[in-house]
Amino acid sequence: MKVILALVLTLVLAACNPAPQPPVFQATDITGAAFARDFKLSDHNGQTRTLASFKGKVVAIFFGYTHCPDVCPTTLSDFAAALKQLGPQADQVQVLFVTVDPQRDKPELLKQYVPAFDPRFLGMTTDEAGLKALAKEYKVVYQKTSVKGADNYLIDHSAGTYVYDTESRLRLLIPYGSSPDLIAQDLKALLGAT
Repeated sequence: MKVILALVLTLVLAACNPAPQPPVFQATDITGAAFARDFKLSDHNGQTRTLASFKGKVVAIFFGYTHCPDVCPTTLSDFAAALKQLGPQADQVQVLFVTVDPQRDKPELLKQYVPAFDPRFLGMTTDEAGLKALAKEYKVVYQKTSVKGADNYLIDHSAGTYVYDTESRLRLLIPYGSSPDLIAQDLKALLGAT
């Protein structure tokens, strides 16, 4: 009888403490996707980085280029504004800007451009072959357009941002044009989810 009473009491107490609910995101939840698993890139300081380099942080990775007239500066500005909303928690988020234009975006240029939005942001690069393989892994498309000369062109490219949780699991695809408020909300949700 005591065993049955203990079992009933355990079940009643368990019902009082329901299992925590997974976070609800504003962006597209791609948890469990079988792509964008990892990268090996050089940051704008010349240090080789992989996803594991940022374990314990929420990582946002965006593909673009420094000569981009609109999408890239807007995205970087939106993430900078979102991080301001996080206050001290912003130090637990790493934003990575991967250039799709290694021909022009040398580390020195990335070092000037990317941290201008937020000093914590890192510009990332690889060679053409590495970029091609990475783009395939991340399902990113990019192509030169409006070519007027060897160093005078635009690049059409994918504009979403992938976001990983603190355990380096791919969780979100934030579409271009998401407001800093919505970005901050999702980053907070990931920082609270363990």
